[in-house]
Amino acid sequence: MRKIISLAPGRTCLFGDHQDYLGLPVIACAISRNIKLTAIENGLRIFNINKPDINQKRVINFDEEVHSIEKGDHLLYALKVLKRYGCTPNKGYDIEIKGSLPINAGTSSSSAVVVSWVNFLIEAFGINIDVSPEVISQIAYESEVLEQGAPGGKMDQYSIGLGNIVYIETGDDFSYQVINTPLCGVIIGESGIPKETVGLLGELREKSWSAILSVKKDIKDFDIKHAKKEDLKKYLNYVPDDLQSYLYAAIINHDITQKAFLEFTKKQPDFKKIGHLMNEHHKILKDVLKITVPRIDNMIDGALNAGAFGAKIVGSGGGGSIVVLAPKGKEQKVIEGIKNAGAKDAYQVTVDPGARIQTEQAKIKL
Repeated sequence: MRKIISLAPGRTCLFGDHQDYLGLPVIACAISRNIKLTAIENGLRIFNINKPDINQKRVINFDEEVHSIEKGDHLLYALKVLKRYGCTPNKGYDIEIKGSLPINAGTSSSSAVVVSWVNFLIEAFGINIDVSPEVISQIAYESEVLEQGAPGGKMDQYSIGLGNIVYIETGDDFSYQVINTPLCGVIIGESGIPKETVGLLGELREKSWSAILSVKKDIKDFDIKHAKKEDLKKYLNYVPDDLQSYLYAAIINHDITQKAFLEFTKKQPDFKKIGHLMNEHHKILKDVLKITVPRIDNMIDGALNAGAFGAKIVGSGGGGSIVVLAPKGKEQKVIEGIKNAGAKDAYQVTVDPGARIQTEQAKIKL
């Protein structure tokens, strides 16, 4: 009996939160906490799926025709999308999905599940195009976002599928660049407060695009990707008062991300400067987009007071987690500072190489 292990890391966003749905670049980092999908052939024509972390079991009979799929059922949506790529299950598996990633905490546990599932299905049954990390990421994105009309961008699936630190141009002219700069002192702090994903993302996306379209009404060739910080005051003249903060956040955060990318690509990056840029980015997320909560704010202060270079909220907001960059030798002090500020947990992570497959023969019990 064939055994397939599909590993997919979580991710944290270093720069570019609330930018990818505007087609603007992000800098994300795959982290060394992951989702592990273990699948063993069962001789049947069903997937027996066990998710022990959330005490959930289900059976998928892949021979049954599915007429409608409930929104959020990422596993069935992925099967639907993969059929278009010629992936047709013909053998059943007993599957366990578990991991070391916190759930609903801004480290993309749901996207990691989707990537691990897509990667498993491709490994088990194949597709009609050449397989690459980019292809796996794109199929996961189609399954989780496009097929379901969800508000997110490409950051989660691509940063998990590609691994490492990656600069992603998320717009129509999609491209990415893996950043091989060694990055130490990365710390994740969990608030223990569930983040708000769909509602908050949808609202901010809608208002940000409304602000952009307000400018385009008067400046036909306006492109948010090329908008400069120094022209911001001019652009704000065309935006209603209640939408100005969203245009301001989009342009300033884009400028911060570009500066961070330039620093990351230097032969010897200044991590103190990168930390300072993280702090600037967080200030926009907190004071302009207002996506933080008091516990997150306290955790940020706890990290900085303990000597961190920089710290910021991660993901959609309303809770979730923070990412922190600490100087070498101060990691434990910073972790204690975050915990003492009310965090549910805090821990150091390393940069992960991305989604991957392990295969072996399953041991047969006699």
